[in-house]
Amino acid sequence: MNVTLDIGGRPGRDCGGFCSFCYFKGASYVGPTGCRSCKADSRGCTNCSQKMVEILPGFKPLDQLLFELDQETSREKPDTMTIEGNGDVSCFPDLLKLVGMISAGKVPVFLDYTSGKGFSSGKEADALVDAGVRRVSFSVFSTNPELRRRYVNDRHPEAVLSNLRTFCRRCDLYAMVVLIPGINDGLQLEKTCRDLEDMGAKGLMLMLFANTSEQGLIFGNAPLMPGVVPHTVEELRDIATEIQENYKMRVIGTPLWDPQTGAPFALAHHRQEIRKLPAVERGATLVTSSVAYPLLSSIFEELGGDVNVVPVRKQIGNLITQEDFESLNLREVKDRVIIPGMTLAHDREIRKALRRDGNRRLVFRGPDDLSVESEKSIYMEARQVLDFELKAFTALIEEINELGV
Repeated sequence: MNVTLDIGGRPGRDCGGFCSFCYFKGASYVGPTGCRSCKADSRGCTNCSQKMVEILPGFKPLDQLLFELDQETSREKPDTMTIEGNGDVSCFPDLLKLVGMISAGKVPVFLDYTSGKGFSSGKEADALVDAGVRRVSFSVFSTNPELRRRYVNDRHPEAVLSNLRTFCRRCDLYAMVVLIPGINDGLQLEKTCRDLEDMGAKGLMLMLFANTSEQGLIFGNAPLMPGVVPHTVEELRDIATEIQENYKMRVIGTPLWDPQTGAPFALAHHRQEIRKLPAVERGATLVTSSVAYPLLSSIFEELGGDVNVVPVRKQIGNLITQEDFESLNLREVKDRVIIPGMTLAHDREIRKALRRDGNRRLVFRGPDDLSVESEKSIYMEARQVLDFELKAFTALIEEINELGV
């Protein structure tokens, strides 16, 4: 069993300042979007009014974290523990003490995300590994100190890169690079890859830079970097594939393409696995993101039956909002509609948008996740990804057969 400990924190404040490419940089306050946790008669709950926009208070006190951990582990002792937060984990003032107390030299600790901006001496990594850290997800951006100083807002890039080197040598480090055209791609990316391979990194996650609302900026803060045109999903997939072929470390692109597992939607590449799914007995329309659309469509084409897939403009399904439904072409939408489970809109308002042509459609939320995000699949084997998808698609098909036309 893995236990996740959320230390809290605020983007831009508890992370050493915004990176140039930060999803929350310049975010305007937005009212609650609505979500699956909202009450049927009102939009807004703790999830979509606070957690999603990450306006919660700063880092939690150490005593509170230990109390939460005690509540979580009162019945079963964890095999591993993950520390995550809305700020940068390395900026948490009691990080070393926390790791030592929850690990006690026995339980492996994973640091879910850090850019290392809270490190300044270059020696922090040794102490953290000695205390129990065994895996780190590290936002590198570039191994060029000047690029980190300028775009990551890193005040001590040399010290941070020294810690990066130590983590690579002493535990499992998975690096992340938000890829920005003309800044840290091309020759700069080649240098970063060589450095990471030489350091001993286990994997590299290449992440698509979001600079438009369609790419996921839902807080009125697009563009983050005016004039910058991000790579396309296809370009990122090709870059990830090429790097995977040239280096020993595991390489993925996100939001699309893990060359080793085929995630997300690995089933689209395995017809024999699709045959293990239940038969589709009724009809429905599936609303999905623009990235998922071609893969999800190919899976249901292979399954047969009366299910059509309709994309919205948003690239990420979990970031679909009300405006996406209001712009959907209803001529393609059947009387039964299934939307992504984590859609950020209120059910009542979704129904209103999908009935604006006078057709009284019924709308249902599907599973939260149909596939494994590629930044998670980097820790998994191909069989694990396929088994996850088989279970998720089975649940979706059973919902279609129960609720469809």
